Amino acid sequence: MKIEIGRDFPPYFRPAYPEEFDLFSHLEVASAIPSAMFAITTWKENGMPNVCLHAWSCFHGDKTAFFAVLGGLYQHTHTYANMVRERCFCLNFLPASVYDRLVATIAHNDLETDEFQVGGFALEKGKIIHAPAIREAFMHLECTLVDMRDLSGAGITAMAVGQVERVAVEQDYAQGYARYGKDGFMLLVPGPQNLATGAPGQSAVAAVEILRLD
Repeated sequence: MKIEIGRDFPPYFRPAYPEEFDLFSHLEVASAIPSAMFAITTWKENGMPNVCLHAWSCFHGDKTAFFAVLGGLYQHTHTYANMVRERCFCLNFLPASVYDRLVATIAHNDLETDEFQVGGFALEKGKIIHAPAIREAFMHLECTLVDMRDLSGAGITAMAVGQVERVAVEQDYAQGYARYGKDGFMLLVPGPQNLATGAPGQSAVAAVEILRLD
């Protein structure tokens, strides 16, 4: 038997923190689908570098192009404004060992703040786009902005579509399955709600485990 959750908020769901369901749909924690976590880097309007820890995304394309589709991008943020203004952004993939340094950039993100300095990251400039990159990242995707769309129409979040113009991978990660495991891609696991009792779950940071070769 499946427990079914619809668009209406289940009154027995309890939040993990007071503002959880003001920020996120209850369907996110009902489904608790993991997604890759990475840092979006852009330039602020005053020239300071910006870092945004992000997930809620997918990557796909066809033989003509490859796209990064970033969901849940809050419209009130520097990152949103920077992407719209500059029409580009860089995605930086780092291991879970630097998670706390990325979280620090959330707490210290004023317009005048150098968020690379907050996280203790070395800065390098994009090769073909006007965006900074985190040198410590094992992979960069340099993207040009193709579309920015408010799917819900509520003026809260947006979905950004970027065309990947360049991929750069550290040599140690460029062979076989080195990009996976604890030193590779980190994933966000949204706190899985207990669908029977409504008790909140705690979000988690995960790594990819190769179970079989196909």
